[in-house]
Amino acid sequence: QVQLVESGGGLVQAGGSLRLSCAASGRTLSAYDMGWFRQAPGKEREFVAFISSSGGSIYYTDSVKGRFTISRDNAKNTVYLQMNSLKPEDTAVYYCAAKIFSGSVHRLQMYAYWGQGTQVTVSS
Repeated sequence: QVQLVESGGGLVQAGGSLRLSCAASGRTLSAYDMGWFRQAPGKEREFVAFISSSGGSIYYTDSVKGRFTISRDNAKNTVYLQMNSLKPEDTAVYYCAAKIFSGSVHRLQMYAYWGQGTQVTVSS
């Protein structure tokens, strides 16, 4: 089992940048494919980005393509989400999760070991 802790959220103006980190403990992160999800108030949790265990496969939801970059440093047991050109609609709690089931990378049910989330607020 792996424990995940997100950090790096905060309040930023539209057009600004933040880098989220997801640090793992309990087991090496290199064993897992990883995803970032977000949940805005009153909305369902949605897929944001995915990176395979080796970093060789990466996917993004359409709304963040060209603005967000997912990466990982397995030596540091950490996954990152670099967010640039932030928009008010990016405001949400962001979660990282380890994908342990075979299936679509977009589906929450394929993931386990969720972090507690970090709040990102983008002001207009």
